[in-house]
Amino acid sequence: MTIALADLQEAIQNTQKLTSLQDYYQICRKFLDLIPKTQIQRIVSQNRNNYIFYQYHQTTHFQITRPINTRLFIETVQDFDNAWQQFLFFLAELRHYQEQITCLPSVNAYLSASAINKLVYTVQQAIGCISDSLPNPNQARKRVGQLFELLIKLIIQEIGWVCESRTVSIPIPYYPDISISYELDLVFSRQHTIVDPEPRFINPNEIVGSVKTTSKDRIDKIFLDKYLLTKLLGRNIPVVAIFLHDVQRSRIGNNDFGVNSTFKSNHFLGYTIALNQLDGVYYVDTETVFSDRLRNYISDFQSFLVRDLWRLSK
Repeated sequence: MTIALADLQEAIQNTQKLTSLQDYYQICRKFLDLIPKTQIQRIVSQNRNNYIFYQYHQTTHFQITRPINTRLFIETVQDFDNAWQQFLFFLAELRHYQEQITCLPSVNAYLSASAINKLVYTVQQAIGCISDSLPNPNQARKRVGQLFELLIKLIIQEIGWVCESRTVSIPIPYYPDISISYELDLVFSRQHTIVDPEPRFINPNEIVGSVKTTSKDRIDKIFLDKYLLTKLLGRNIPVVAIFLHDVQRSRIGNNDFGVNSTFKSNHFLGYTIALNQLDGVYYVDTETVFSDRLRNYISDFQSFLVRDLWRLSK
């Protein structure tokens, strides 16, 4: 049992192990299969009863995982297998029908169940839970973020889009010898483009995507990037943000199993109104970010994939 968990730990740390959607399926399935076969304990949150934690056994120093939203997380192997097959079938349909996908009656039932959000959430949170079993989970934090970015890239590529990470170097006006370097999480487009030999190039039909597991300590930079890219390039640069969630484990009195939101709603609204509105903000787990005043600015990842992605490409 310990060896099986060790294999999963090694897989998420090895950059050669997770490179395809099938790899993501395998590691998530193995984690779900591991839970009932070991002494991993399922603990319900004290202040949000739809969130749970897994606590590992003594050999992994009783490490506690991040909060898991049971409204999205698929907990059994059989249910996950079914969800994965439906997901792959849906991606094939989306690639074929594109923005007309919602005209299919069978698809509406699938989407109404938040099936895409659930599948993506389960896969990524399984990876996060594996990283939480490490002696020093902070060491794998960056890797978990990279794997989420890669997962989103693979999904976008699966529906036929061009999607890659890119570093651009943009000169400052009136100072041609000085430039600002940007590492862009994802740049995607509906059509293949001829990439300019200059590394500062962003094609007019391309969209910039910032992909993070959480907006905590990062939301300010995304708005600033949108502003500067648009200002320095002299044209509007479409920028969207994709987040997994905005929650973290918190201590309530003497209890370690509380859940707290990390979403800075006032900062988000302030930047949206005073600086510039992003072209889309999407969460896989929207539970702690939806409110009446923000509903016009934030949507779920599923809406991005089936609706807004195609709208932005026109």
